[in-house]
Amino acid sequence: MPTQPQAETEDRAGRAGRVVLDAGDIARALTRISHEILERNKGPAGLLLLGLHTRGVPLARRLAARIAEVEGTEVEVGSLDVTMYRDDLRSHPTRSPHDTRLPAGGLDGKNVILVDDVLYSGRTIRAALDALSDLGRPGAVRLAVLVDRGHRELPIRADHVGKNLPTARTETVKVRVEEIDGIDEVRIQEEA
Repeated sequence: MPTQPQAETEDRAGRAGRVVLDAGDIARALTRISHEILERNKGPAGLLLLGLHTRGVPLARRLAARIAEVEGTEVEVGSLDVTMYRDDLRSHPTRSPHDTRLPAGGLDGKNVILVDDVLYSGRTIRAALDALSDLGRPGAVRLAVLVDRGHRELPIRADHVGKNLPTARTETVKVRVEEIDGIDEVRIQEEA
């Protein structure tokens, strides 16, 4: 049963906003996405899960673990940094690039699933597609996101969505994952 949105709260760590997905909700969403990926791909053969830095990487690893539990077969996982492919480098503070890591066999001919935490304008995914074109030629590229918040600026949509969260442009969706933040949750906050 889905969790009801909670009232505006601030936790002990000073995080404001309301929790819209807790750890259990995130786990269920990732399990559902992993089954959708397997069904659409007709099994794990030829799959490559590429997590987008930063929080897409642990989400991709979790999806791979769930697929391995179901199929008994390991799925290749990599990470993709799109920092230098972004079209907003001049207007946003520069962040340190991360490593792009591909399996030894590369991505040519593979069914690549890009994994990200939040789909918003679509610009990060456009940058990811540009980065992929420099790295090889996948057989197919699909997109899995934990949260789709709407407000697309480009004609991009996710193939696998954990939760659609209609938001106002004045709100921010904050995804936190255990591996990076010490907690699994998704919060909606008013922008400061």
